[in-house]
Amino acid sequence: MNILINHFLLGLSLAAPIGPINAAQMDRGIRGGFLHAWLVGLGAMVADGVFMLLVYFGVIHFLNIPFMKTFLLLFGFFILTYIGIESLINAGKTGNEMRSSKESLAKSFSAGFIMSISNPLSILFWVGIYGSVLADMIAKYNAKEVLLYSSAIMAGILLWDVLMALVASMFRKFLTARLLAAISIISGLSLIGFGLYFGFEAYRVLFRV
Repeated sequence: MNILINHFLLGLSLAAPIGPINAAQMDRGIRGGFLHAWLVGLGAMVADGVFMLLVYFGVIHFLNIPFMKTFLLLFGFFILTYIGIESLINAGKTGNEMRSSKESLAKSFSAGFIMSISNPLSILFWVGIYGSVLADMIAKYNAKEVLLYSSAIMAGILLWDVLMALVASMFRKFLTARLLAAISIISGLSLIGFGLYFGFEAYRVLFRV
């Protein structure tokens, strides 16, 4: 049981660091409510599941090829910058307009998935953290236990996504229009910042600076 809890806490700690997904969840929660924020996190979690499978089958090393690395960095740059600019534009709306956002649920889910699957830091993170954890689990446990403990990691990520969605939707109800706009602006700038970072890294890889 202690091992199960440890892997659950690992999943929680993997999801907790502030990054583009958390910023996007906060923005979507303010504009669309709990379900939109949670679906952003759920989309990111599905992408995390893809990374876990890639690590498990050893395919992840293919993504370290310079061409693929550059492509992913550029893709992350365009996606995060676009979503960040969209957040800044929406921040100019009034509080009521933000609260009555008609963005589809599918768009919220796909935003989380695309942001996570195109994030090179996620790839490095899962290779470094889950790769070492998986190697240790395979050495110690049978296949069913490896699946169980990997599921515990995903459960921890899911809990964090629900908590973030709850916080974002609560803020939506109590904050003033000015504060709502300010949070959207901060979220947008954060996403653009991550996007520019990926763009700079792509430039370095491309031109070997």
